[in-house]
Amino acid sequence: MGHGYVNGGMGIKKERNIKMRIKSKIDAWVSFIFFGTVVILLAVFFSVSVDERLIVGISGLPVVLLLFWLYFDTWYEFRDDYLYSKSGPFFERIRYENIRSVKLSKNLLTSMALSVYRIEIRQHKKGFILGTTYISPLDREKFMEKLIQRCENLDRTDGGS
Repeated sequence: MGHGYVNGGMGIKKERNIKMRIKSKIDAWVSFIFFGTVVILLAVFFSVSVDERLIVGISGLPVVLLLFWLYFDTWYEFRDDYLYSKSGPFFERIRYENIRSVKLSKNLLTSMALSVYRIEIRQHKKGFILGTTYISPLDREKFMEKLIQRCENLDRTDGGS
Protein backbone atom coordinates (compact mmCIF):
# COMPACT_ATOMS: atom_id res chain seq x y z
CA MET A 1 0.00 0.00 0.00
CA GLY A 2 1.30 3.44 -0.84
CA HIS A 3 3.77 2.23 -3.45
CA GLY A 4 3.97 4.09 -6.73
CA TYR A 5 2.59 2.97 -10.05
CA VAL A 6 2.57 4.37 -13.55
CA ASN A 7 -0.57 4.94 -15.58
CA GLY A 8 0.55 4.48 -19.17
CA GLY A 9 -2.06 6.91 -20.55
CA MET A 10 -0.58 10.11 -19.13
CA GLY A 11 2.70 8.90 -17.65
CA ILE A 12 1.26 9.52 -14.19
CA LYS A 13 3.04 8.26 -11.14
CA LYS A 14 1.05 8.25 -7.91
CA GLU A 15 2.96 8.31 -4.67
CA ARG A 16 2.17 8.25 -0.95
CA ASN A 17 0.80 11.79 -0.70
CA ILE A 18 -1.38 11.25 -3.77
CA LYS A 19 0.93 13.34 -5.90
CA MET A 20 0.54 13.06 -9.64
CA ARG A 21 3.86 13.16 -11.49
CA ILE A 22 3.42 13.63 -15.22
CA LYS A 23 6.31 13.16 -17.62
CA SER A 24 7.09 15.65 -20.35
CA LYS A 25 6.17 14.85 -23.92
CA ILE A 26 9.39 14.61 -25.93
CA ASP A 27 9.35 15.51 -29.62
CA ALA A 28 11.39 13.34 -31.99
CA TRP A 29 13.48 16.33 -33.11
CA VAL A 30 14.43 17.02 -29.46
CA SER A 31 15.58 13.41 -29.09
CA PHE A 32 17.54 13.74 -32.32
CA ILE A 33 19.29 16.93 -31.16
CA PHE A 34 20.06 15.57 -27.68
CA PHE A 35 21.38 12.21 -28.79
CA GLY A 36 22.99 13.66 -31.92
CA THR A 37 24.99 16.00 -29.71
CA VAL A 38 26.13 13.06 -27.60
CA VAL A 39 27.18 11.13 -30.72
CA ILE A 40 29.09 14.14 -32.05
CA LEU A 41 30.89 14.62 -28.73
CA LEU A 42 31.80 10.92 -28.66
CA ALA A 43 33.06 11.11 -32.25
CA VAL A 44 35.21 14.12 -31.36
CA PHE A 45 36.50 12.31 -28.27
CA PHE A 46 37.63 9.28 -30.31
CA SER A 47 38.96 11.30 -33.24
CA VAL A 48 41.44 13.41 -31.28
CA SER A 49 44.83 12.22 -30.15
CA VAL A 50 45.12 10.37 -26.85
CA ASP A 51 46.82 13.43 -25.33
CA GLU A 52 43.81 15.64 -26.18
CA ARG A 53 41.13 13.22 -24.94
CA LEU A 54 41.37 14.37 -21.36
CA ILE A 55 40.55 17.96 -22.38
CA VAL A 56 37.72 16.86 -24.68
CA GLY A 57 36.37 14.51 -22.01
CA ILE A 58 36.48 17.13 -19.27
CA SER A 59 34.76 19.73 -21.44
CA GLY A 60 32.24 17.38 -23.04
CA LEU A 61 31.17 15.31 -20.04
CA PRO A 62 29.22 18.12 -18.31
CA VAL A 63 27.31 18.77 -21.55
CA VAL A 64 26.43 15.09 -21.94
CA LEU A 65 25.37 14.81 -18.30
CA LEU A 66 23.19 17.92 -18.54
CA LEU A 67 21.51 16.67 -21.72
CA PHE A 68 20.71 13.29 -20.16
CA TRP A 69 19.49 14.98 -16.96
CA LEU A 70 17.14 17.24 -18.93
CA TYR A 71 15.96 14.41 -21.18
CA PHE A 72 15.21 11.85 -18.48
CA ASP A 73 14.21 14.17 -15.62
CA THR A 74 11.65 16.62 -16.98
CA TRP A 75 8.26 16.24 -15.31
CA TYR A 76 5.43 18.07 -13.58
CA GLU A 77 3.70 17.32 -10.31
CA PHE A 78 0.48 18.58 -8.77
CA ARG A 79 1.15 19.40 -5.13
CA ASP A 80 -1.25 20.72 -2.53
CA ASP A 81 -0.69 24.45 -3.12
CA TYR A 82 1.41 24.61 -6.26
CA LEU A 83 2.45 22.99 -9.50
CA TYR A 84 6.01 21.70 -9.27
CA SER A 85 7.80 21.79 -12.61
CA LYS A 86 11.23 20.15 -12.97
CA SER A 87 13.62 19.93 -15.88
CA GLY A 88 17.01 18.50 -14.97
CA PRO A 89 18.62 20.84 -12.45
CA PHE A 90 15.94 23.52 -12.96
CA PHE A 91 12.66 23.67 -11.09
CA GLU A 92 9.80 26.04 -10.42
CA ARG A 93 6.96 26.11 -7.91
CA ILE A 94 3.93 27.82 -9.42
CA ARG A 95 1.34 28.56 -6.76
CA TYR A 96 -2.17 27.82 -8.03
CA GLU A 97 -3.44 31.07 -6.51
CA ASN A 98 -0.92 33.03 -8.63
CA ILE A 99 -1.90 31.52 -11.97
CA ARG A 100 -3.59 34.13 -14.15
CA SER A 101 -4.09 32.16 -17.35
CA VAL A 102 -3.60 28.70 -18.77
CA LYS A 103 -3.80 27.99 -22.48
CA LEU A 104 -2.57 25.59 -25.12
CA SER A 105 0.45 26.84 -27.00
CA LYS A 106 2.82 25.76 -29.73
CA ASN A 107 6.20 27.50 -29.72
CA LEU A 108 9.94 27.07 -29.38
CA LEU A 109 10.59 29.47 -26.52
CA THR A 110 12.98 28.08 -23.92
CA SER A 111 11.20 26.64 -20.93
CA MET A 112 10.62 23.44 -18.97
CA ALA A 113 9.30 21.60 -21.99
CA LEU A 114 10.71 19.05 -24.43
CA SER A 115 7.97 19.48 -27.02
CA VAL A 116 6.59 22.39 -29.02
CA TYR A 117 3.09 21.28 -27.96
CA ARG A 118 2.87 23.12 -24.68
CA ILE A 119 0.74 24.71 -22.04
CA GLU A 120 1.43 28.37 -21.37
CA ILE A 121 1.04 29.35 -17.70
CA ARG A 122 1.00 33.07 -16.89
CA GLN A 123 1.19 34.33 -13.33
CA HIS A 124 -0.31 37.39 -11.63
CA LYS A 125 2.03 40.24 -10.67
CA LYS A 126 4.86 39.07 -12.90
CA GLY A 127 6.01 40.28 -16.31
CA PHE A 128 5.83 38.18 -19.46
CA ILE A 129 9.40 36.88 -19.26
CA LEU A 130 9.54 35.96 -15.57
CA GLY A 131 5.83 35.27 -15.22
CA THR A 132 5.33 32.87 -18.12
CA THR A 133 6.21 29.19 -17.97
CA TYR A 134 5.77 26.66 -20.74
CA ILE A 135 5.35 22.98 -19.94
CA SER A 136 4.73 19.97 -22.18
CA PRO A 137 2.90 17.18 -20.34
CA LEU A 138 2.14 13.99 -22.27
CA ASP A 139 -1.62 14.64 -22.40
CA ARG A 140 -1.75 18.40 -22.28
CA GLU A 141 -5.54 18.75 -22.60
CA LYS A 142 -6.19 16.45 -19.64
CA PHE A 143 -3.36 18.07 -17.67
CA MET A 144 -4.74 21.53 -18.37
CA GLU A 145 -8.19 20.49 -17.12
CA LYS A 146 -6.69 19.24 -13.85
CA LEU A 147 -4.61 22.41 -13.50
CA ILE A 148 -7.56 24.74 -14.13
CA GLN A 149 -9.56 22.92 -11.42
CA ARG A 150 -6.89 23.98 -8.90
CA CYS A 151 -6.68 27.63 -9.98
CA GLU A 152 -9.13 30.01 -8.31
CA ASN A 153 -7.78 33.29 -9.71
CA LEU A 154 -7.87 32.69 -13.45
CA ASP A 155 -8.55 35.74 -15.57
CA ARG A 156 -11.14 34.39 -18.00
CA THR A 157 -10.58 37.35 -20.34
CA ASP A 158 -6.86 36.46 -20.77
CA GLY A 159 -7.32 33.02 -22.35
CA GLY A 160 -7.47 31.33 -18.95
CA SER A 161 -9.67 28.44 -20.00
